[in-house]
Amino acid sequence: MSKALPAAKSLPPLGAHMSIAGGLSNAIADGARYRCDAIQIFTKSSNQWAAKPLTPEEVERFLEASAKLRRKLGRLELAAHDSYLINLASPEPPLLKRSRAAFLVEVERCETLDIPRLVFHPGAHRGMGEEHGIRNIVQSLDEVLARAPGGRTTILLETTAGMGSSIGWRFEHLARIIENVKENHRLGVCFDTCHVLSAGYDYRDEEGYAKVMGEFDRLIGIERLRLFHLNDSKQEFNSHLDRHEHIGKGFVGSKAFARILRDPRFRDIPMVLETPKDDEMDRRNLALLRRLGRAAR
Repeated sequence: MSKALPAAKSLPPLGAHMSIAGGLSNAIADGARYRCDAIQIFTKSSNQWAAKPLTPEEVERFLEASAKLRRKLGRLELAAHDSYLINLASPEPPLLKRSRAAFLVEVERCETLDIPRLVFHPGAHRGMGEEHGIRNIVQSLDEVLARAPGGRTTILLETTAGMGSSIGWRFEHLARIIENVKENHRLGVCFDTCHVLSAGYDYRDEEGYAKVMGEFDRLIGIERLRLFHLNDSKQEFNSHLDRHEHIGKGFVGSKAFARILRDPRFRDIPMVLETPKDDEMDRRNLALLRRLGRAAR
């Protein structure tokens, strides 16, 4: 049995993915209602290719709202998620070209909005095999990063559940992508708690947690972990299905979230919910996470 980690002295930055309906700055206002010191947004519609250019007024309102909440709370960690249409592993040249162009826009919008993290699903090989898909992802990132100099925004590969032909459900996939991208100092990882469990990594007890985090550190490096998506899972361990559930209501369970929240290695790593948006559930989920983070094991 592995030795328990000491509790972190304070809670990590906690929050949720917030809607940009009505304007980007509205997401910050909604986050303030829930005392979020970590907020994730889409910078455009997640289900459309087109991106309406950001106006100077829109950018100013977002920056001012962010600065105001940061002053009020003492800190505010921001992240964006890219469009679900983008597939940087696509074997189809037209879709791959379109995905790369759209991803470049996502990076540029984050840079403009001073958002330091952009999360993306690595992609799906669509039957061409993981080797082909990983090669396309590496080439895609090389192209986009070369066209987006400056690098204030870190690109985060998200762990996936392994649905269909998706890439990123094994830590080895992420390690190989990072290793082969030329400007890999601009890359990190987003650890999704639902996806990792569904992918076949069981971190729910103390021994399993030490094993999974040890494997992550060995293959990728714990320093690459820059964001958590805190989601419980509607589906069982090793299901390879991506179905998010409210905290403590699924197969991840409250104890696993407490362990992550109290791990001193992650005390400064932002953690955001992507749980269903029912009935003020962000408030309830965040309240539970705060209790779990502070309570003794």
